[in-house]
Amino acid sequence: MPPTLVVPTVRLHHAWLKAHAEWGAGLHEDGFGLDATDDVSSPEGFATWVARLSGNAERATCRWIVEDDEVLGAIALRHVLNEQTGHIGYGIRPSSRGRGLATWALGQILVEARPLGMDRVLLVCLADNPASAKTIERNGGMLETTAESAVLRYWITLDATRQDVASAK
Repeated sequence: MPPTLVVPTVRLHHAWLKAHAEWGAGLHEDGFGLDATDDVSSPEGFATWVARLSGNAERATCRWIVEDDEVLGAIALRHVLNEQTGHIGYGIRPSSRGRGLATWALGQILVEARPLGMDRVLLVCLADNPASAKTIERNGGMLETTAESAVLRYWITLDATRQDVASAK
């Protein structure tokens, strides 16, 4: 079964924990909306975190990248611009990288941005992350900053053709 974007759900608690463990310690799973104070280990804490993500739907669209009930990564579309982190953040678990999942997920979430009234979105990545830069560029990202910067800022313009192409798939 091909990957899909799903709304965060407590049903995938164990699958999410496997993905989380693969990243190791720290808060570096971009796209998951995980805060340092979130207790994701216990069923109750996980349910509270998932409810917070769902309850934040007017400010952000959060989706998990899932294939055969395995959590491969996540992507989040922030409805209001954050100059430091941009409109979109995403992360793919280490064992699932190199499959084009981030490129695919970004293309899918861009379709959700246009109906929210967004004409363009900002994405940022570290200059030492060429895989993320390629993901953004494959989705039409235009570099705003110079290559010498530690953080690269890309703008993707959303137009009707993106919507039409996504609808046809």
